Amino acid sequence: MADLEFKYEPTNFSYTPAMKKAFEDHGFFFVRGLLPQDELQKLKSVVEGAEDFRKHSYTVDDGDGRQSRMVVFSYPGNDVTGMVSRSEKVAGMCEKIMGGEVYHYHTKVMMKDPFVGGRFMWHQDYGYWYNNGCLFPDMMTVYIAIDECRKENGCLQVLRGSHKCGRIEHKTVGGQHGADMERVNEIAKVCPLDYAELKPGDAIYFHCNLLHMAPQNTGPNRRWTYLCCYNKATNDPVTEHHHPRYNKMHIVPDSAIMECQNFTDMTGKEFMNPTDVVYK
Repeated sequence: MADLEFKYEPTNFSYTPAMKKAFEDHGFFFVRGLLPQDELQKLKSVVEGAEDFRKHSYTVDDGDGRQSRMVVFSYPGNDVTGMVSRSEKVAGMCEKIMGGEVYHYHTKVMMKDPFVGGRFMWHQDYGYWYNNGCLFPDMMTVYIAIDECRKENGCLQVLRGSHKCGRIEHKTVGGQHGADMERVNEIAKVCPLDYAELKPGDAIYFHCNLLHMAPQNTGPNRRWTYLCCYNKATNDPVTEHHHPRYNKMHIVPDSAIMECQNFTDMTGKEFMNPTDVVYK
């Protein structure tokens, strides 16, 4: 997958023609080492240690007797997690990929603990964001590994190029909204399956129509990930729902992650109440 692999260089990280081709042709690309270890450690200090952050976690059933936990917030805020979501290499890169201003649609921490972490069925993010009143698939996600993500602990799987199929019908199973599997099975015959194996700090940037899933974590190692989701400013949802409509996002330099010393003040983030969630 050489045409999908890129490396983060702090002094020379930009949106290249090769990245553009990978995103357009395949619907995703990898950036290795997007969060260096010192930045990753700061992020972990919040998601693992801040009580005002962890208390907002809730469980999602996979319809097969297992569960995952997650924390979702609507606005970045000014703590370390917010600096990551607003950073130039995350949010700024999405603006270059999308070809215009984006805003923070939400960020979530996915927590799959050893042996019990539930699966997430095949789906497109736009499969349910469509139902939120977003008229165009001008949306994307930056998926950052907090822990090592491997086949053994249920890493993300994607169907390369499936974003070109357009939106597929979805239905609710358990606490999730999954794609029509008859259609997915046909697409899998022509779109190669890739395993998004990531080291801590690696990331995958992907299109909202890319089909992806994650199996259960049946191994002894947890798998936590940090997902920043963005919507193009021109794609303001036409209906009120549990994620934000357009709001101006102030992108910060990458250096703001290490400069930030706010690990506890979660003011303004608006954490998700699971009773307000229609879909995953």
